[in-house]
Amino acid sequence: MAFLPSLFLAHGSPMLALEGGAWGEAVSALGRHLPPLRAILVCSAHWEAPGPFRLTSAESPGVMHDFGGFPEALYALDYPAPGSPELAAEAAGLLREAGLEAVLDPQHSLDHGAWVPLRYLRPDAQVPVVQLSLPRSRTPELLLAAGRALAPLRRSGVLMLGSGGIVHNLRRLDWEGSAEPQPWATAFEGWIRGRLAAGDTAALVDWRRAIGAEESVPTSEHLDPLFVARGAAEGPPEIFFGGWQLGSLSLASYLFS
Repeated sequence: MAFLPSLFLAHGSPMLALEGGAWGEAVSALGRHLPPLRAILVCSAHWEAPGPFRLTSAESPGVMHDFGGFPEALYALDYPAPGSPELAAEAAGLLREAGLEAVLDPQHSLDHGAWVPLRYLRPDAQVPVVQLSLPRSRTPELLLAAGRALAPLRRSGVLMLGSGGIVHNLRRLDWEGSAEPQPWATAFEGWIRGRLAAGDTAALVDWRRAIGAEESVPTSEHLDPLFVARGAAEGPPEIFFGGWQLGSLSLASYLFS
């Protein structure tokens, strides 16, 4: 198995599942260039759970349509990837060895933060998928530690994927359809990009001090998967897609070596 990258993919609006545009093309192209995968371990913004880290452990996790008010065609979409109880147990073991609590969850299904980008990254839905939760409560340091604990999986054909959005403010959406970001959004995204490029993790974990942070990250769940992806990597990332939806949803996506 090849040593695989760690990814952070923005998933924007659920409508990307139907209208992927340039983002979908970029994610699809990335998927075609990846080596064979044993499995995918994804941490999505949309699974927060109290207590320990949780990992889906069903043989067939299925999907949930955890959103409302969208076209019926979106609710008809599926992503019937198999699960991997074996990988879930292996990942839980690595977390526990690092001193982090972890349990298996055979009931949870894949949320749209997982299956929307996966429909482009691996459209055949043949690669097993395990989802990792965001504990409540949590810190960037905890998520970085989880990424570091899980990093050895990259050496055995497991793709690490964080799915969220560096800027994600639903209250500031521009419903007139403009994709041009607002100044506070570009300031914060640029700050994150600079800290990642410099390898300045100490500053990154203190992101609330950055210009535009309050508006860009009203709640942290969409930014948090970035720390899992960063923790699982070593070198600085390559940004392989940059763009915006509705003025306050960043589609910036990164590949960590």
